[in-house]
Amino acid sequence: MIREELHEIFCKQLNVKSIHSEYGMTELLSQAYSTRGGIFRTPPWMKIMIRDINDPMHFLPPGQTGGINIIDLANLYSCAFIATQDLGRLHGDGSFEVLGRFDDSDIRGCNLLVI
Repeated sequence: MIREELHEIFCKQLNVKSIHSEYGMTELLSQAYSTRGGIFRTPPWMKIMIRDINDPMHFLPPGQTGGINIIDLANLYSCAFIATQDLGRLHGDGSFEVLGRFDDSDIRGCNLLVI
């Protein structure tokens, strides 16, 4: 089941107009938030970059799909640079979408749903 289908079911069953969500991980002090449509926005000290899945040193322009990299400057005494196994797309305004996971990647995170 894809995210849009799941959110549609939740909205109908819970009688709400939209589903809000967060994107983050334990290695980060910051999270990105989506208030609707699966579009996430970060605080100003957190940056999302999309890397080419075949060349991890090449970053893609907005609108293209690739692996999500995160820089979080909020980490005290460190700066978190994380290359995730999530697939995403960056938008021109800095917002981004999470589209799924790389094939054969481990199931990760605290937002796991088993049906």
